[in-house]
Amino acid sequence: MREACGSIARRQRAVAPPAAGLLAFLVLATPAGLAGQPPVEPVGAPLPAASVTRPFAVGERLTYVVRVSKLGKVGRGFMAVEALEPVRGTETYVLRFEFRTRVGFVKVVNQSESWLDPVRMATLRFHKHERQPLSNHDELVEMYPQQRRWEGADGTKGESPSDAPLDELSFIYFLRTLPLNVDTTYSMDRHYDAVRNPTTVRVLGRETVTTPMGEFPTVVVEMRVRDVRRYKGEGVIRFNLSDDARRLPVRIETAAPVVGKAVLLLESVSAGGGPVVVGAP
Repeated sequence: MREACGSIARRQRAVAPPAAGLLAFLVLATPAGLAGQPPVEPVGAPLPAASVTRPFAVGERLTYVVRVSKLGKVGRGFMAVEALEPVRGTETYVLRFEFRTRVGFVKVVNQSESWLDPVRMATLRFHKHERQPLSNHDELVEMYPQQRRWEGADGTKGESPSDAPLDELSFIYFLRTLPLNVDTTYSMDRHYDAVRNPTTVRVLGRETVTTPMGEFPTVVVEMRVRDVRRYKGEGVIRFNLSDDARRLPVRIETAAPVVGKAVLLLESVSAGGGPVVVGAP
């Protein structure tokens, strides 16, 4: 089966008003607003060579200061590419995200792990643990990209619309690989669970952002995602990605149920420089 993005190109269209969201997922469609330019090569398609360049690598660790509006709290968080680990014969990057704060005596925790094939940009395994004042949630999912299916540890299963599926954490890394031309819109069907599609990504413009690490020229990206369980509709996430080859997420803003708006500001970057060639013989 050809490893390719499975979505159909869609026309740019108006999107409903924001609801809320934090992290999310996708299949690259032909971007709207690029008339007269060469088509973008689908991410996840068969590679013309044995290697490809990615803006992240094992060892990259991004730490964040996190402020949650309704809690009046400052928490801590990080995203990291922690290791190379084989999954069913494929070398994967182990991605990790963690955010922690406290509400009274109750910890608020969001932890995710994703096993991502960095050549195909396809996820093979995903773990998630959430602990909030009113609920706890755990997911453990195995994905089989070439078979376009997934299985959950809780007995759930389903078909994937793409042979390069992503979960909500790996999508942030996928987003960093896109050609983020201003006034471009992508409509995608890349989440491993079909009911969570489509996702819309809009490149809004450029702005300078101040973080604890300093000032960054950035590209502003808005992502709208479906998450019926958590948000009863559509969630909106706003990313400020550094306007350079690494596309570091220097600011992430989202609105979440119960806790309100959360803003993550980059505090430090450790190792794992980029761009990096992966998949070389």
